[in-house]
Amino acid sequence: MTKHFLGIEIGGTKLQLGISAGDGSGFVAFERRDIEIAKGAPGILTQIEEAARKLIAAHPVQRIGVGFGGPVDSGLGRVIKSHQVAGWEDVPLQVWCEEKLGLPTVLGNDCDCAALAEALYGAGQGSRTVFYVTVGTGIGGGLVIEGKLHGKGRPAVAEIGHLRPGVSADTPAATVESYAAGPGIVAAAGRLLETSDDEVAKSELRHCNMESVLTAKLLADLATVGNSIAKSAIFQATCVLGWAIGQVITLTAADVVVVGGGVSLIGEEHFFQPLRHEAARYVFPPLAGAYRILPAALGEEVVVHGAAALAAE
Repeated sequence: MTKHFLGIEIGGTKLQLGISAGDGSGFVAFERRDIEIAKGAPGILTQIEEAARKLIAAHPVQRIGVGFGGPVDSGLGRVIKSHQVAGWEDVPLQVWCEEKLGLPTVLGNDCDCAALAEALYGAGQGSRTVFYVTVGTGIGGGLVIEGKLHGKGRPAVAEIGHLRPGVSADTPAATVESYAAGPGIVAAAGRLLETSDDEVAKSELRHCNMESVLTAKLLADLATVGNSIAKSAIFQATCVLGWAIGQVITLTAADVVVVGGGVSLIGEEHFFQPLRHEAARYVFPPLAGAYRILPAALGEEVVVHGAAALAAE
C-alpha cells in the first residue's frame, strides 16, 4: 500500500494542504484556502483543523509536514513569529497538530520546504548541493546537501536575503532583501523617477502609478516594452542578488542555484540573464562554469511538496 503524507503550507495570504506519497508525485487530494489576516493565527488554525480533518478522514495519512511562512524552531516544533499575520509568536505548532489531528508532525520553514522539493524533484534534481532562493515580497533561502536540508534545528539558516551587501550596509535594514525583493524594486523605480531624463519613461510610470498600485509585476511589464526606468530598477535588483548568489556559491560550492518566487517570473531577458552575469562577476574564479542558476520548476505547490517530503523523511 502506498504511504500517504499530508503537506501543509501556511503563508501570509494562502493556506494549502495536499496529500501525496511525499516523493514529488501528484497530489491525491488538495485544498487551498485564502487567509483572513484580520482573524490572525487562531483563524488559520481553525481553517487547518477543518480542512486537515476532512483530508485525513478520506485518506490513510501517516504523518504531517508543515511549511510555515516565517522563522521556526524546527527542533522544538515551535513557530517563532510571522511577519504578515498576528498571533504566531512562540506557538507550539507541532504539538498543536499532533493533539488536534492525531498524527506525528514535523515543522519546517516554508523556504526550506521549497528548497527540499526543488532539490529532490524539481530544477535541482540529481545535484549534490542545491541552494534555493525565493524572490517575492521578501527573499528567503534554503540549502540542501545530498538530499538533506542543512541547518535543521537552528534558529535560521541560508538567509541570503539578510546578507548585507557591502561593508557600508551597517544596519539590519540594509539587506539584499531591501534592494532586490519586490518592494525594493518598486522603491528603486521611485528614486529613478526623480532623477531620470527619460520623459517618456517617466510619463509611463506616472500613468501606471495613477491607474493602480505600482508593483514589481507592473515594472516587469513596462520593462518588456522598453521602459528605461523599469529596466534600470530591475537591473539594480539583479546586481545585488547576483552579488549575494556569488557569495553563496563561493561558500557552498552549490551545483545548482534554483530561483523561484514572483519576481523570478520577470523572466529570462530582464531577470535571469543579468542575474547570471552578475553572479559570475563575484563568484570565486575556480568555481566559474561549475554551477547553474535555474528557474524553479514546481510552481505554487512547491512548499506543499516539500512539507510532504519532510514528513516522508
